[in-house]
Amino acid sequence: MSESPVPGAGEITAATAFAGMRKVVPVVFRAGCPNCRGRFELAAGALRLAIGASSRTTFYSFTCPECGAAVRKPAGERIVELLTGGGVRTLRLHPTV
Repeated sequence: MSESPVPGAGEITAATAFAGMRKVVPVVFRAGCPNCRGRFELAAGALRLAIGASSRTTFYSFTCPECGAAVRKPAGERIVELLTGGGVRTLRLHPTV
């Protein structure tokens, strides 16, 4: 005996498949302040990434939400990948001649 297919089974549109995916969860990054030793989470908009010609000139920065200090930390390849993928605003530095 063969069963008859259920009408509409297996037929799905892209709009139906993604109908519940309208809300975007914001990305947050964990950070620490070397000045006050505070630990906190920052939204992508609170961070800035500068990509230079070398590892010495590639860094990310933010203002500590606890003490107000300007913080600048080196950013290796993995950090750059995470920050750019998370929507952090990026500035590409050009070498001076």
